[in-house]
Amino acid sequence: MSKGYLVAVVLFLLICVAGGTYVFQMKTSEPVSEEVNLSSMGVTDTEIVIGSSAALSGHAGTLGTNYLHGAMAYINQVNEDGGIHGRTIRVVSYDDMYNPPQTVANTQKLINEDKVFLLFNYVGTPTTLKIIPIVEEAKIPLVGIFSGAQVLRVPFRKNIFSIRASYFQETETAIQHYTKTLGLKKIAVFYQSDAYGIDGLEGTKRSLQKYGLEPVALGTYNRGTMDVEDAVARIANSEAEAVVIVGTYGPAAKFVTLMKDRKPDMYFHSVSFVGTEEFVKELGDNTSRVCITEVVPSLAEAGLPDFLLKYEERLQKYYPDDEVTFGGVEGYVNTKVILDALQNAGATPTREGFVKALESYQDESGLGIEFSKNDHQGLDTVYLIQIQNGKYTRMYTE
Repeated sequence: MSKGYLVAVVLFLLICVAGGTYVFQMKTSEPVSEEVNLSSMGVTDTEIVIGSSAALSGHAGTLGTNYLHGAMAYINQVNEDGGIHGRTIRVVSYDDMYNPPQTVANTQKLINEDKVFLLFNYVGTPTTLKIIPIVEEAKIPLVGIFSGAQVLRVPFRKNIFSIRASYFQETETAIQHYTKTLGLKKIAVFYQSDAYGIDGLEGTKRSLQKYGLEPVALGTYNRGTMDVEDAVARIANSEAEAVVIVGTYGPAAKFVTLMKDRKPDMYFHSVSFVGTEEFVKELGDNTSRVCITEVVPSLAEAGLPDFLLKYEERLQKYYPDDEVTFGGVEGYVNTKVILDALQNAGATPTREGFVKALESYQDESGLGIEFSKNDHQGLDTVYLIQIQNGKYTRMYTE
């Protein structure tokens, strides 16, 4: 074998090795680059894009509209004041009409086409439940959901943050009021026949069990309908002294009105998702013995944090035709948390950095919002509200 041939072979092998190293580096560097892009998706030099899917029309449209407007009242003011680290917040929002398949389609569009940095202010249990696999696969933060469902809290999910108290906590407050304050033991449940209603039913059952009780009657209706007559008959024909309501304002108000015709001394409680203001409007003069649990304070409360005192002023500035609502206040509170965490995530935010900023979040405003690595629910406070002379008065349980 000639020396020239050996030199040629060695050169060839060196070229192959060098080429192989180059290919290996390319294969390993591409996923790293993609991960970096994904984690900072929705962030440019001038803006941060965030996305929402909510019921903005249909039978729950008032809930979603109030929720979104409360959020935008905060965002618009922050943008006017210079944004977050010099970037404005741009919101892409779609109407899902409280329809789970539409929520899925909207979420896929927000992630894949609009390429938002995070998802926020989703409305409802049956809708949000359907997007959990999408959120987990995309590793995108979902923060501030208008739902107290346990399934959004357990099992623990790294990228999902609930700010409000749970339905379990709301129904616990109601049952405590019924049993300890009023001395009632015969309690029924009227609920929407879906994941939202079933979660509220389960919370009520668990709370009753603590007192050695169980529901004396159950009544349901289908989401999107006003067909409550069968539920009225079932509960009116029972020995029920009080009812826990897990529904939306239209059917809930019809149920209470019909029940009062049959049993005028009945007590009623509704969880917060009902849409308090619309519920009260539809009840008209039938608000006696009706209470509602809320997860944010009424603006009539004393000692409110300074940022909440600005809510009504900002709402009127950007949405002059809107009324103050509990749902709007909740959307406003959610957005403060999100923008605070974005500020704390630094000048070049990534999704991972944003999640870490939320997990170390300790609110100093006075509401007591706090998260940790193992606890992604920011608030535990429940406010028991009674309607008196058209005003919302806080009741205090034992």
